[in-house]
Amino acid sequence: MTRPATPAKDNRTAVDKAMDLLKAFGDEATSGVGVSELARRANLSKSTAFRVLASLQANGAVQRAGNAYRLGKMIQDLGMTQESDLHARLRDALTPYLVNLYELTRQTVHLAVLQGTDVVYLNKLYGQLGVRSPSRIGGRAPAYCTAVGKVLLAHTPAAASAAMNQEMHAWTENTITDPGVLAKELSMIRQANLGFDREEILMGLNCVGAAVFNASGQAVAALSISGPAGKFVPESQTSVLRKVCYEASRAAAAVSATVNRAG
Repeated sequence: MTRPATPAKDNRTAVDKAMDLLKAFGDEATSGVGVSELARRANLSKSTAFRVLASLQANGAVQRAGNAYRLGKMIQDLGMTQESDLHARLRDALTPYLVNLYELTRQTVHLAVLQGTDVVYLNKLYGQLGVRSPSRIGGRAPAYCTAVGKVLLAHTPAAASAAMNQEMHAWTENTITDPGVLAKELSMIRQANLGFDREEILMGLNCVGAAVFNASGQAVAALSISGPAGKFVPESQTSVLRKVCYEASRAAAAVSATVNRAG
């Protein structure tokens, strides 16, 4: 009688397994990957993957939402790439408008751009209402569950299509994960140039965003206002946000013209 083959012993150290799990994220480092898929990619049992991911989470290397994980702040900071010349120019040109938005609202405000299917935060000013927020200057977040991200996706069809063709993980119970539902919301955002995050990336956080356009009508950046759910009403800030974004679009048009001339 033939005995069943004994599984080969896994001689990898704990560090080796952690590195294999981190490498397993691939292009989904910010959008998130399920634990079963990570285990498969890293050639680990699901129980081992859970254990190693828990250690990585405790050290800030990964973040968890249900059974999905994405790279955490520590790893993203280590892998931060040098910003492009256009993004640097946009940050410098649009920060005064971000300051203006803060002065008019006294809420937490963001300046962000789209990179692939993620948003990258170029600047952030903290408001008077205490609010937890996963955003940070230079950090990234999935576009589909942020206000700035949704307004940029709404005006960037190729990126929107790419985002909806990826698995959209639920970071909270309110996160939109159905491509059809997101498509309908993006259609409404295109008409109003207003996007909302209603506790979709973090429970307790509400946000409203609007796009900033260049002279060609391309959405090159977005501004947003956020605050704690229950105290902050995003709809109350739409008029001032639209006004500041309209003014900021003139500065963005000048930046794009300068970059085009230089190119």
